[in-house]
Amino acid sequence: MRSLLYIIAVILVIGWAIGEFAYSAGGIIYVLLVLAVISFLLGFIRSGSSV
Repeated sequence: MRSLLYIIAVILVIGWAIGEFAYSAGGIIYVLLVLAVISFLLGFIRSGSSV
């Protein structure tokens, strides 16, 4: 489950970067960035609590 969250976070960050630099899609870029950060933090918190 943890690796899935990291994969989702990486995909969202890549999508944010592409949108930011190529398409300038407006507010959706920041939504992608926030979702990526939340996914990363959830993965980090869950991995820390399982150790």
